[in-house]
Amino acid sequence: MSSSCPSLADICDEHVSSPQRLSVVTPGLFFDYGKKKRFHGRIETVRCFESNPMVRTVLSTPGDKRVLVVDGGSSKRVAILGDQITQLAVENQWAGIIINGCIRDSAIIADMDIGVKALGTHPVKSIKTYPGERGCIVNFGGVEFVPGCWVYADEVCLASLFTFSAYSFSV
Repeated sequence: MSSSCPSLADICDEHVSSPQRLSVVTPGLFFDYGKKKRFHGRIETVRCFESNPMVRTVLSTPGDKRVLVVDGGSSKRVAILGDQITQLAVENQWAGIIINGCIRDSAIIADMDIGVKALGTHPVKSIKTYPGERGCIVNFGGVEFVPGCWVYADEVCLASLFTFSAYSFSV
């Protein structure tokens, strides 16, 4: 598969009458923080609330160009992701990270070669009392994210494609 990613509008056009289910997250919820604005990959998930040990654990493993989708319960009281964990993701070749919550260290993350989307920023780091869950189906922004399926993100929005074969990029 090519490392470049077509626009989400092109992917939506391709699947407008397809039996494959394409779900688009409610526009305007997420902001871009990483250097890469367009990214895609197979979904890995974590569910956690204001506590990020599982996020660190997962991003410390080989990413194989996957995207970690984190359901942080939409909390805006702490940050689930910072520069140190994001650096682990870059080193382990993750394509991107989507946080249904906040991040910190956004100025540093902006220079990292990875896609990062989140609801916003917050300077307070997460608590570490709840380990979180990995590999579960998570749902936010009107979309269900299933481990092993595909997620596509660009400057406009993000979408999940419920298929077990990659979208054919003609680039």
